[in-house]
Amino acid sequence: MRRTLCTFLAATALFAAAACGGGSGSPSGKGSDGTKTIKIGAIAIADTAPVYLAVSKGIFKKHGLNAKITAVTGGATSISGVVGGQFDFAFANTTSVLTAAAQGLPIKVVSNGASSTGVVGKDFCAVLVKKDSAVKSAKDLEGKTIAVNQLKNIGDTTIRASVRKDGGDPSKLKFVEMPFPDMPAALSKGSVDAIWVPEPFVTIAMASGARPVVWPFAEAASDLTVAMYFTGTKLAQQDPELVKSFTAAIKEAFAYAEAHPDEARKELLSYTKIDAKTADKIILTKWPQDINRASVETISEDALNDGVLTKKPDLDALLP
Repeated sequence: MRRTLCTFLAATALFAAAACGGGSGSPSGKGSDGTKTIKIGAIAIADTAPVYLAVSKGIFKKHGLNAKITAVTGGATSISGVVGGQFDFAFANTTSVLTAAAQGLPIKVVSNGASSTGVVGKDFCAVLVKKDSAVKSAKDLEGKTIAVNQLKNIGDTTIRASVRKDGGDPSKLKFVEMPFPDMPAALSKGSVDAIWVPEPFVTIAMASGARPVVWPFAEAASDLTVAMYFTGTKLAQQDPELVKSFTAAIKEAFAYAEAHPDEARKELLSYTKIDAKTADKIILTKWPQDINRASVETISEDALNDGVLTKKPDLDALLP
């Protein structure tokens, strides 16, 4: 969920251009060790720790896969990478996946990617304000300027849902795009009234005195499926056994990460810039093996009502 390098409109154009590729559909052959090489696009954030653990702990090898992970900047890059054939599988947040599906891009979700803890006050994503801010609740955000990493995505959708539930008018919110690393300083300087950040920026900002007022992932839907792994429809049709192996490996990695949170935190040091002290403090994503379809339907409806989506995606075709 790190800020993409392009705006939503640019991302839309990127999706459309990538659609010409029609998906990978070209699974790699077996290597000398009998494994199939797969290319994965994943954002280098805490949410993706299991896919890196699957490499370091030999879980992909166990399932006959030789995984090559490429760090991407956001959901738009993940989706264009799969549709254009750069990746066999990729990770993106739920709203990015729904947007791509609503646009008719040829992708197929194969597994859960990350989920909210579902606990207000103890989730991995929050809206924070300055310590002395008059904002005390979601409704108080009316008329305020809120920094998100990408407009028309899961950040503004879930914040609007929290404001609506608190009796406020979500149409009165003002969103601005800003990279996550820049948000804590912008809040301290008063450039924005509030910031929407995931871990480790929640922990970093709170250490500087910021105060959480909304936990949008925990409040938007019960046990929200925040992100998912997906592939191209062409590859899914041509090599279902490969998809089956990838899904089995990811599920095993999720179970491992849930059972060994200390190892998940340690793994963060291998592919992010998070220091060990911060890695020990952050609230980790939950990694249930199954997608919570009800929560995806809720996000889809909210995004449709807020104009983030202009067309309802076919969840029966999209989800496993």
